[in-house]
Amino acid sequence: MSRKDTTGSGHLAELAWFKSSYSDTSNPSDCVEVAITPATIHVRDSKRPHAPRLAVTRAAWSAFVADTGQA
Repeated sequence: MSRKDTTGSGHLAELAWFKSSYSDTSNPSDCVEVAITPATIHVRDSKRPHAPRLAVTRAAWSAFVADTGQA
């Protein structure tokens, strides 16, 4: 089952999920995945891709990344 989401332009598009380069390579299924749309950053657990996910604004994501020191 593929997930679709509104990209902010009113069109539906497939979310392109990717894993962080900081993910633990010793256990590749043990990380989070991120998908970016114009208005929203989506975050999900890679072990449970069909489970609920977080959706945050770009401003909230930028603040999170800055606070974790990964910027």
